This record gives sequence, C-alpha cells and structure tokens, in this order.
Amino acid sequence: MAIDADDFYRRYSPMVLRRCRHLLADEEQAADAMQDTFVQLLRYESRLDDSAPSSLLYRIATNVCLNRLRSQRRRPEKPETELLQRIADADEPESRLFARLRLGGLLSGVQTSTRTIAVLHHVDGLTLEEVAAEVGLSVSGVRKRLRKLRAHVSGLEAAGGAS
Repeated sequence: MAIDADDFYRRYSPMVLRRCRHLLADEEQAADAMQDTFVQLLRYESRLDDSAPSSLLYRIATNVCLNRLRSQRRRPEKPETELLQRIADADEPESRLFARLRLGGLLSGVQTSTRTIAVLHHVDGLTLEEVAAEVGLSVSGVRKRLRKLRAHVSGLEAAGGAS
C-alpha cells in the first residue's frame, strides 16, 4: 500500500514539529526539519512500511534533527555571537555551555543509531521496549547499545580524569 503523504502531513505534522522543537530548541530550524522529514517520507515512500505511521515519522524526524545537529557542529550556520547570546540568556549559562561541550565530546565517534537510542531513552524518557520498537531492535539490542555507550563514556571520563 502506498503512503498517503498528504494525509500523513495533515495528521502527524504537529507531532513531528513538537519532536523537532524538542531536539533542536529553535523554532525556525524545527519547522525546516519538519519539512525535511516529510521530504524524506516522499523520497523513500516505496521502501517504507506505513503500518505504524507515527513511529515511522518520529524516527525519521529524530534522524533528520540529529543530522542537522551534526552538520551544525561541523559547519555552523549562525555566527558564534548569536549562539553565545542564546546560551547566555538561558538559566545557568555556564552549566549549560559546559554540558553541551561535554556532551558533544562524549558522543563523538558514537554510531548515529546509538545516539538516537540514547536520546530516545535518556532525553525523551521512552522505556527500553518503546525505544526498541522505534529503532527496530530487540530490547536486549537496545540494552547492549546503552551499555556500550556507558562504557565508552566511562572510558573517556577515566582517560580525562574525574572532575
């Protein structure tokens, strides 16, 4: 059965936009990422299964947003001063800046799918079962990825010293 992209857009765009807002924390980028999510849906519709449309769109939106965040880290589009101003306006700016820098360093070299699993479980609060359903792995597979990520982070912390 072919995917009805118009129907999906009408029904699920608010959910996709909320997801993008949550991950990107920027209204304009979130709107662009939402559009990109539906472009991806159209591009790959012949290969996609529409039996669980909300899960499918949630997963596509997560990947689109994570790709945007990775691209921004490599090639920032906004001047540094604007980014610093946004961080300065947040509560406890030093803590947020330190956390962002540290998180970026900890996740470098980690598979995109493992990052997605970590975001779904630790940021979005999904259960292991829900994460497994979203990413198409078994619960034990999700546990294994999270365990490897914890070991990776612990290894980096041990190498850098406890602070």
